Amino acid sequence: MRGKGEIVVRTYREMDEAVVEFTDNGTGIADDVMPHLFEPFFSTKPPGQGTGLGLDISYQTVVNRHRGALLVSSRPGQTTFQVRLPLVSRPG
Repeated sequence: MRGKGEIVVRTYREMDEAVVEFTDNGTGIADDVMPHLFEPFFSTKPPGQGTGLGLDISYQTVVNRHRGALLVSSRPGQTTFQVRLPLVSRPG
């Protein structure tokens, strides 16, 4: 977003999950980038400005460690990352 725009954080409960949403009004995520977002070392930033590990670590923590879900939807003017965490322990 390059220092401009808005980010809205929303929390709520849905069935047996806690949901946290982060929505921004930036340019959106390109279709060719979307399949790679959670890959380790993937970054759209120039070399030296990021490791490409942030979303991979987030995914590993939310999905693999806590058995939740990390989802993203994007279109110009509205990108939403949604973290869904179970309120009760799930077998696994």
